[in-house]
Amino acid sequence: MFLTLDKTKKRSYTNQIYSAIRNLILSGELEAGDQLPSSRDLSRDLSVSRNTVLTAYDMLVSEGAVESIAGSGFFVRSGAKNVPQKISIKNQQTASLSDLVITDEIINFDSGHPALDLFPREKWNKFVSSAFLDAPTSALGYDDPQGRPELRDILSSYLKKSRGISCSPDQIIITAGTKQGLSLVAKCLLNSQSEVWIENPSNLNVKAIFSYHTDRIVPFDVDEQGIQPDQFPSDGKPTLIFTTPSHQFPMGGILPIQRRIALVEFARKSGAYILEDDYDSTFSYDGPPPNSLFELDHERVVYAGTFSKILFPSIRLGYLVVPMHLVPKLRELKRLADHHSNSIYQLALMRFIESGELDRHIKRMKKIYRKRRDMLLELMNTCFGEKVHIHGAAAGMHVVAEFEGDVFSEDRIKRLLSAGIYVVPVERHAIKKGNHENQIILGYAGFERDTLLHGLQIIKDELKR
Repeated sequence: MFLTLDKTKKRSYTNQIYSAIRNLILSGELEAGDQLPSSRDLSRDLSVSRNTVLTAYDMLVSEGAVESIAGSGFFVRSGAKNVPQKISIKNQQTASLSDLVITDEIINFDSGHPALDLFPREKWNKFVSSAFLDAPTSALGYDDPQGRPELRDILSSYLKKSRGISCSPDQIIITAGTKQGLSLVAKCLLNSQSEVWIENPSNLNVKAIFSYHTDRIVPFDVDEQGIQPDQFPSDGKPTLIFTTPSHQFPMGGILPIQRRIALVEFARKSGAYILEDDYDSTFSYDGPPPNSLFELDHERVVYAGTFSKILFPSIRLGYLVVPMHLVPKLRELKRLADHHSNSIYQLALMRFIESGELDRHIKRMKKIYRKRRDMLLELMNTCFGEKVHIHGAAAGMHVVAEFEGDVFSEDRIKRLLSAGIYVVPVERHAIKKGNHENQIILGYAGFERDTLLHGLQIIKDELKR
């Protein structure tokens, strides 16, 4: 057994010896029944005291990895080998929306990645610092589960201006991002007998959230405009209808007003709630973003918004706009989940909006993202010509590329990852399988021209195989 000690580390020699031997046992390099060196021999080899070695051995014995046999020595016990499980891209827990950690060396074409290098950190830092210094005492303790009233007040005005949502600040609940918002709604409205109607394809994380509460999830195929209410059975009684009308995920359709009205009318008739996920419609390039479904019905629509795409994902701030009668239960569920979202960040965000910096940042990023979208479309045409068809380019930070005659199997996705790019096939988000095997998501917001071209060339080379 070969061990070395790092004398520059602050960790004691005892802990270093214990950790080194423990790792050898867990990895299987030391097998069940193997005898450890005598404490005298190991102390001599490592130039440490014998008591140091004996203490490390005793720690291994107390953990059950090693047994001491009187008169014979220390031996590795059976059952201590640990075979680490390799992460599979097929695993839904590692798919899409940043659930799989991708290193900086990989070109990550997944959706939902803003140009983080362009975020105005210094300005944001000033707002955070001033918010902390000026914060009322209440913001440093256990705060209002529904969110700081200052933020909810200014957010109600902002939503009226930007999304056509007329609501009271009392109807807003600040969340730790969209996923928590959807989880709170699911806990509030669903039980094992509830039926949820959902777009197909649709973000698989959303389906996973609903699946914790019911297995009665019914998919409805989208077309180039989004969900199709005329496909709904007239006698259907869903508890919840999930939709992304402003930029369907992942296909990118924008729901026309006629379908919006039909969707709301169906919800009124059936008694269903509509959960509207507005994840990235802020970045609309061919006109202003469409108004929210909440505009059409304040009693049946729950609106979920986020600042992850506008600002940066790790801010973990989103919000729900909900019918007033749902506020008490959702507020209590938020309190039980994590009591409240970061109060200082809430106050900083309030000032960021109030100062006009949010509007200026969005205006700047829309210009940049539009330019990068146009670059991607130009390069797609250069690399693939008529072989590729693009979906959903009118808004957001990604498109869907459909390649005629090709299939993006999991093996192909793994080969692309080995070649230096990460792409997510649309099929992975499909509830009903088999109709999207030749489509991939291409996020473009974070990339300059050279990076886009390099990534597309890797795809082109793979498709030649």
